[in-house]
Amino acid sequence: MQHDLDGAHAVAAQQNDLGAPNVLLRRIAISDQRAQTLMINRRSGEQYSCAHAPDSHAHLKRESQPDSYVNTRRLSMANSAPPSLGILTLECGLPPDQWEWVHLPNSVFNQATFEFPIISEIVPGAWPDRVIPGDPHLEPHYITAAKRLIQRGAVAITGDCGFTIRYQTAIAASVRVPVAMSSLLLVPMLLRQLPPATKLAVVTADSAHCGEDLLGINGEIDRARIVVGGIEGGTLWQNEMKRPSQPTSVAEIEADVAACVARLRAANPDVAAILFECTMFPTVAPAIRSMTGLPVYDTATLYRMTFASVGERKT
Repeated sequence: MQHDLDGAHAVAAQQNDLGAPNVLLRRIAISDQRAQTLMINRRSGEQYSCAHAPDSHAHLKRESQPDSYVNTRRLSMANSAPPSLGILTLECGLPPDQWEWVHLPNSVFNQATFEFPIISEIVPGAWPDRVIPGDPHLEPHYITAAKRLIQRGAVAITGDCGFTIRYQTAIAASVRVPVAMSSLLLVPMLLRQLPPATKLAVVTADSAHCGEDLLGINGEIDRARIVVGGIEGGTLWQNEMKRPSQPTSVAEIEADVAACVARLRAANPDVAAILFECTMFPTVAPAIRSMTGLPVYDTATLYRMTFASVGERKT
C-alpha cells in the first residue's frame, strides 16, 4: 500500500512492507512469550467502569455548561463522582462480556495502568473505518459524548484513537475542561526535546491517513525531522477494520509494531524517539523501549499529563 504522504514531500514516509527482519521477530518471540496466549479486543470486562449500554445515560439530567475548570470539578463532587479522566471510545460491536482489553498490563483501558479513575463513553457510529479517514458526520456525536463524560465526573477529555485529533477543535470549543484527543498533539513538543539533528518516528495504525495536517508542525526544518510509518495491512489493522472487531494477540501487535519500527530505523538511523499514535500500542511500549533503547511516547503519556493538570491522585 502506498502512503498518501508522497505529496507532503518534507515529511518522510516509509513503504509498507510488513515483512520484519527475522532477527527482530525472533527477539519478539523470545522476549515476551507470555503475550502469545493473550487475545485482546479494544476494550473489555464487566469490572471496567467504562462498560455500559449505549442508552445507560438516558436518565441523566443535562447540566448547564460550567464556567470554568474549577466549576466542573465542583459539579463532579456534587454528583458524588470522583474526578476522572474521560475517554471517548470507538465502536467495537461486541457486548461487554466479550471485552478483553482492560485486563492487559499497560493498556490505557486498564484501570490499574493509572493512578486516577478512568471512565468512558462509546461514540455512536465511531467505527475505525470511519474515524481513521475523518468522517465529519461524527463530530456532533463526539461532542455529545464528551458532555456526558463531564456529567459523569470527567475533569478532562481524551480520545480512543489518534485520528480523533480531527475532532479536537470542535470538542474543545464545546466543553470547559481540557481536551487532548490524540497523542499526535505531542509532536511539536517532542521535536523540541530532541537534538536538532535527530528525527522523531511516528508509528501509526494507518500511515495512509496520517498526513502532515495532523502533525501540528510548520516549516521545512520541522517537517524533515518527522518520519511516519504504519501497520496498515497487518494483523491488528485487519482485525480492527472488521465489524465487530476481532481479537488480536499482544504478540501479533508487537510483531506489527516492531516490524514498522525496524523499517523506520533502517531508513533513518538518526531517529531518537518514537511516538505511538494508536491506543492499542501502549501494551507493547515496554517491549519496543527494550528493543530499541529509545524513548517511546504514547496515549498513556498523554493521559497522565492531561489528568495531572487538573485531577487528583487516588488515595
